[in-house]
Amino acid sequence: MIVLGLTGSIGMGKSTTAKMFTEAGVPVHDSDETVHRLYAGNAVPLVEAAFPGTTVSGSVDRTELAGRVLGDVAALKKLEAIVHPLVRADADAFLAKNRTAGAPLVVLDIPLLFETGGRGRVDKVVVVTAPKEIQRARVLARPGMSEEKLASILAKQVPDAEKRKRADFVIDTGQGVDAARAAVKAIVSELVGG
Repeated sequence: MIVLGLTGSIGMGKSTTAKMFTEAGVPVHDSDETVHRLYAGNAVPLVEAAFPGTTVSGSVDRTELAGRVLGDVAALKKLEAIVHPLVRADADAFLAKNRTAGAPLVVLDIPLLFETGGRGRVDKVVVVTAPKEIQRARVLARPGMSEEKLASILAKQVPDAEKRKRADFVIDTGQGVDAARAAVKAIVSELVGG
């Protein structure tokens, strides 16, 4: 089974590209979706113990939690120490299930693949990219986003040019949905045929 890591900087179209792999019949493990699920399940008591008052009705209040950890390096590290192992365990279970099922190819959608040392967990890496102006427009269209937040997020991410250099495959989502879908199909075909 080939494990393909999918990554890209904020606003580059990673989530849309992940859906294209799913449409192409490739099982995808989505780290962001896993965190959402954990914030309504296994992570709740751990987050509440570490950050009292950040959960409501059995779920993590993401806005309250963000207010506690953003801009606080120690708090963010404390949160990552809770969440990252849970996401990793979920991904490991996903890999085991698909290996048993005989899947020839799976995708691990890992937003910070290079930043968190995730390269060793995958066989190949696909990076999604887009021109800076498209990225900026996509991100600033998100609720609650500002130029300052975007600058802060980008400062913590490996630069797009460096990600592209380290990638086995690059998909430019700035070329439109049809071009991205064709690139996904070409990658799947190259890795597993068909």
